[in-house]
Amino acid sequence: MKQDSSSLLLYAITERAWLKGKTVTEAVEEAIQGGATFIQLREKNLSYEEFLKTAIDVKAVTDKYNIPFIINDNVDIAVKVGADGAHIGQSDEEIKTAREKLGADKIIGLSAGTVEEAVKAEQSGADYIGVGAVFNTSTKLDANSVSLETLKEICNTVNIPVVAIGGISKDNALQLAGTGIEGICAVSAIFAQDDIKAAAAELLKLAKQIIE
Repeated sequence: MKQDSSSLLLYAITERAWLKGKTVTEAVEEAIQGGATFIQLREKNLSYEEFLKTAIDVKAVTDKYNIPFIINDNVDIAVKVGADGAHIGQSDEEIKTAREKLGADKIIGLSAGTVEEAVKAEQSGADYIGVGAVFNTSTKLDANSVSLETLKEICNTVNIPVVAIGGISKDNALQLAGTGIEGICAVSAIFAQDDIKAAAAELLKLAKQIIE
């Protein structure tokens, strides 16, 4: 499954630390029911076996709703479970290697913080670029900040979809209007909320306003 621009509108990235007793699978289903259009499974501290089991369980949910599902960083897990693709960082596997493992029909996203990194990602064959952190974030403490001017410049420079990530919430999302992004990525703004479904629904409305 190759993503189209509409599938990137509300891009939800999991974080089990905030789930207050819910499983990742339960939280993902609530996010999709609320309006999440794309799911990335991010697990930094699980064993391979636990990561694999979680990926299988989450994929069953995304398949049920026909939502694109990708794995953060771990291309091998993505291949093993038949995910729709993987998201890799500048320091993770090179796109060429990831593409060889995943196949031509899978989605590969790449993180970028500068115009140069974004251009390189596009030239290397990335399907979309995640740019951030656009706002301060507690999710990724090593993330460098990216100005809205740089975000806009990246969108104007590359020909593949760009999504914004980093500290995006219902309170600041509309600041991204006019930048040229195709969607917003949310972590705590969805998964740290008491009502995940309602939080996703509210963010989806904002995302639609941003890309109008």
